[in-house]
Amino acid sequence: MAELILTTFDWVPELPRGYVRDLRVRWALEEAALPYRVESTPFRDRSAKHFANQPFGQAPWLTDGEITIFESGAILLHLGEKSNALMPSDPRDRSRVIEWLFAALNSVEMASLPWSFFKFTNDTMQSPGRELLENFLQGRLQHMETILAGRNWLAGSFSAADILMADVLRLVDRFDGLSNYSACRNYVERATTRPAFVKAHADQMAHFAAAD
Repeated sequence: MAELILTTFDWVPELPRGYVRDLRVRWALEEAALPYRVESTPFRDRSAKHFANQPFGQAPWLTDGEITIFESGAILLHLGEKSNALMPSDPRDRSRVIEWLFAALNSVEMASLPWSFFKFTNDTMQSPGRELLENFLQGRLQHMETILAGRNWLAGSFSAADILMADVLRLVDRFDGLSNYSACRNYVERATTRPAFVKAHADQMAHFAAAD
């Protein structure tokens, strides 16, 4: 097996630490017990090489031999090919994981990320657009509350879909956005008390702290 290399920023400001998306990849690698190493790319001076690997200048990306993959969802799909701990081999079960993986990114994070920008910047100004975003997120959370009230994990056993969905909801919970959604909050707690998450989170925090 080719060596897996996770590339992330060498440093980020304190506010996003613990939420930079290399965490999703670290978590998946730990769940699957796949050996890997971490390399850094400069946060402040993003080179042509950086943009060649991640065309938007973001992080992370994963190198697997001659293959380089960016976007956390694409990376988790790739890692799912390597481990049943992330994605089952049965076609029906596999399709359930894939659909929920995309739902986390396209249905829930689409609503939560714009909302979180207001929270990160302490912007409390009310406007029709702000109200629309708030209602959009609440609608998505109401659906997720109903879904998660009846199951521990999205597609049967824990999978890559739960890594993505829990991480998306975790950011909402950071700003107390799950206070009225106990099933969502309990789901995040189940996911983030898993040893693989605990290690991935600690490793990310230590990685950025080392560059201070």
